[in-house]
Amino acid sequence: MASNKDTGARPATLSRRVRDPRTIEGNELLAAECLGTLLLVFFGVGSVVLASEYIGTLGIALAFGLVLLALAYALGDVSGCHVNPAVTLGMLLAKRIDLHLAVRYWVAQVVGAILGALLLFLVAKQVPGIDTDETFGSNGFGDRSAVHINTFGAFVAEIVLTFLLVFVVLSVTHRLAVTGFDGLPIGMALAVVHLVGIPLTGTSVNPARSIGPALFAGGAALTQLWLFIVAPLVGAALAALAHNLTHPAGLGTGHGPKPEEAY
Repeated sequence: MASNKDTGARPATLSRRVRDPRTIEGNELLAAECLGTLLLVFFGVGSVVLASEYIGTLGIALAFGLVLLALAYALGDVSGCHVNPAVTLGMLLAKRIDLHLAVRYWVAQVVGAILGALLLFLVAKQVPGIDTDETFGSNGFGDRSAVHINTFGAFVAEIVLTFLLVFVVLSVTHRLAVTGFDGLPIGMALAVVHLVGIPLTGTSVNPARSIGPALFAGGAALTQLWLFIVAPLVGAALAALAHNLTHPAGLGTGHGPKPEEAY
């Protein structure tokens, strides 16, 4: 927990104590990650499947960014609101989470994404004219890309897009939890990567987000799924490496206590 050695009163914005997710008992960590990923997939991918004709690329980008922003405030001090295996990998490599907890997070995130996609699939089937075969908000390249980006281009794009998201998450958070205004730049980063990535690959930057819809889309969505699992994880690893160089141990974020004082 935060140190009480100082004799002066710490400002209210810095004195708020958040629980270290590694000390929380029970299943609330996994429930938070599962539910958060479910909602991210349902509303984010749902904006593609159900509303893209009406809101366009900007609307889809905002839908992903705003739902993540809302979830960051709702779940940030419970599980850290990763809702993304790539973010969890970044936290693992940055030594903010141990391997055992990371694996549990990954399982909860994938289960949540599948449940979110299932719920969206059930809703989509009630709307006449919506085709879910090989589409359903899944990611793709080649003839499944709006600009027909090739495999290499898609791989590089997903690495760079994920790099930005995970680098921002690592840079603005204190250890594992999302507190204060941390959710704002994270939501903005996700919106920005969607603005760039939607024409290229539909934007994954999140293996769980890609797995859920692909299972219900089938066909080429499944055969191309490997790229949207591997590339985001590579991007996350590079982001963790870059973060260690730009934010060495003991360096605060500039808007709160140093990482070791966060709990």
